[in-house]
Amino acid sequence: MRIAITGGTGFVGRNLAERFAPEDAVVISRRTGVAVDDVAALAEAFAGCDAVAHCAGINREIGEQTYDRVHRAGTAAVIEAARIAGVRKIVMLSFLRARPGCGSEYHESKWDAEEMLRASGLDYTILKAGMIYGRGDHLVDHLSRIVQTIPLFASVGLRERSISPIPVEELVDVLVAALGDRLPRSTVAVRGGETLLLSKAVRRVAALVGRRVVVVPMPVAFHRLLGALTEAVMQVPLVATAQVRMLAEGVTHAAPPTAELPDDLRPRQPFDQARISAALPPRGGFTLADLRLGRR
Repeated sequence: MRIAITGGTGFVGRNLAERFAPEDAVVISRRTGVAVDDVAALAEAFAGCDAVAHCAGINREIGEQTYDRVHRAGTAAVIEAARIAGVRKIVMLSFLRARPGCGSEYHESKWDAEEMLRASGLDYTILKAGMIYGRGDHLVDHLSRIVQTIPLFASVGLRERSISPIPVEELVDVLVAALGDRLPRSTVAVRGGETLLLSKAVRRVAALVGRRVVVVPMPVAFHRLLGALTEAVMQVPLVATAQVRMLAEGVTHAAPPTAELPDDLRPRQPFDQARISAALPPRGGFTLADLRLGRR
């Protein structure tokens, strides 16, 4: 099987590409010179592929990389290019709580992309995934660096919600199955094998890097301001405003409700010491180099 991967140099995309021989995976991203909304370039890249893993996505807008361009226009271009190239199936990575009319452009643009694919007439699988972690993620990476910078963590909201983190290797197992002959014309929820509060996840990460941390509940409004500030001043923000919305709602239940994975494909691994250790970045907290001002 030969596949194309949009967002192929991103966190999930590169982990998926590693499951295939180099000649069987066409990696597509801005870094490889192909824009996600360039139909002609995508069709050329898709030629000879059996399926497309559409993993391109953003959690904050930067310049021309907007939710509308990447999620909506990008998905429309992927669908049209797949038709031109004769690709038999598209597997799209979406978000567990992507839905219409919720007031978040991230959630709504992801939902619109799902609807385009469901209406495309092509075979498809849409994976509505929760929080994903592994080496190079934005979960364990950021939590470990936060607790090594300051021994204080502000949980999102005065009433904390739960998360169900997914190890990237288990998500990739589902992607590979869907790229084959599993889950035809379906939208399914993908969540991790353990459900826990973010504060508990923070304490587990802190213990592994030898730090004690105090968790303090803070209103969602505080985190919205923090997200806006860190998006403005950091190369990779401490927390994006879209992530604040995710954490305020919790990332455990699909919205709207959708089908569950077959039992043999469901992630089982807990958010435990072994998996956290495998995802940890090199030791160290945030520094001036993480600020936009620190760019050379």
